[in-house]
Parts: sequence; C-alpha cells; structure tokens
Amino acid sequence: MNVDILLYDGFDELDGIGPYEVFDYALGYAAEGSDGDGEADDDGRAGRVRYVTLDEREAVTASHGTRVGVDGTLPDPDADASPDLLVVPGGGWSARDEDASAWVEARKGDVPRALAAHHAAGTRIASVCTGSMLLAEAGVTDGRRAVTHTSAIEELRESGAEVVDARVVDDGDLLSAGGVTSGIDLALYVVEREFGAGVADRVATVVEYERRYEVAA
Repeated sequence: MNVDILLYDGFDELDGIGPYEVFDYALGYAAEGSDGDGEADDDGRAGRVRYVTLDEREAVTASHGTRVGVDGTLPDPDADASPDLLVVPGGGWSARDEDASAWVEARKGDVPRALAAHHAAGTRIASVCTGSMLLAEAGVTDGRRAVTHTSAIEELRESGAEVVDARVVDDGDLLSAGGVTSGIDLALYVVEREFGAGVADRVATVVEYERRYEVAA
C-alpha cells in the first residue's frame, strides 16, 4: 500500500505526523508477516508512506512552527506512482489564517483542484480534521457521509455533505476523521483493513495509543 500525505504551509502537525507514524510502523510490520502474509517490496516493506506537496520544495512549515521535510510532489492521478491512499490534513481553518492554513489553500484553489482530480481518477482519499473542508471545496464530499473538526461541522454540513456524528467515517473511497488525534484512529482503521488486526494492534501498542472508538462505516 502506497500512502501520500499532502502537506501545505499551515497544516496541523498531528494531523499529518500522527497518521505518518502509524503507516510507517505498519508497512514495516506487515512485511514481516505480523498477521500472516504481508508481501514486501524491494525495500523490505509492504509499501511506502511519503510527505508530498503540489510544488517542488524541500520543506513546509506547519501551524505550530515545525518544519517538515518533503519527500516529493504529488503524482498526477493517472501516473503509475499515484498513491493508493491520499491523506489530507487540516489546519488553521477556523482561525481564517490568511498566510498559511487549510482555509487559504481552499481560497487559492490548487489543492482542491488536485483533490478533485484524484477523486475522479479513483484514488481513495482520507481527510483529517479540517482537511475535510478542502475536500468540500473540491466538491468531493457533496452528498457523501463525512465528519470534520467540531469547529467546522456546520460549514461542512452547509457545503452539502451528510455529517455523521462519529470520530471516523468510512464512506467507501472517502474516509474522514474529526479533530486532530482522530487521524491516528483513521490510520489504525485503514491498517487493520489492509493488513489485519494483528498489525494494527501491534502499531497501537508501540505508539501506546488506546483504540476505543468505533468507525461509522
């Protein structure tokens, strides 16, 4: 499984880094056969997880000032390197940060256009926190079951999404998680679906995270 996490200046650190760590552990454990028959790639892993941006750059600055290195750019939707799962973090939406935030990225339009293109091409997309609002701007959540951070719930509903009161919502090729730490729940859910409960439980144990929320599927 290849996972790309789409970063931009002003994304919330935990929205992106939490899922990255879960997937990074899982792709290593799955290749070891922790739950049976994980198949390793040439690097001895069951896929890859990357931080990507739309434009070529070395790093982005997150909402609390953390500088995060970037692994590459998001491939075109029809490219061989296109991800199996594209994760979209939120950040700074409700504050309406005009310098660096999900909100300003929605106004610029480049990120929503890229998300719409990947959705149309069949890429499975997952949003964390107000990353859902970037999907809403792209029209991806129209008429779809979704959730976002509590501060943006009404905006998501007004955009045309069917808001579900849950920490994580699985609507087929569209996954969404509520606020910040719920991205860890989302990532563990995906890991369990892809690699089995053994791998997911092992990751939850190593990051000392208590899984206690059901997914609305």
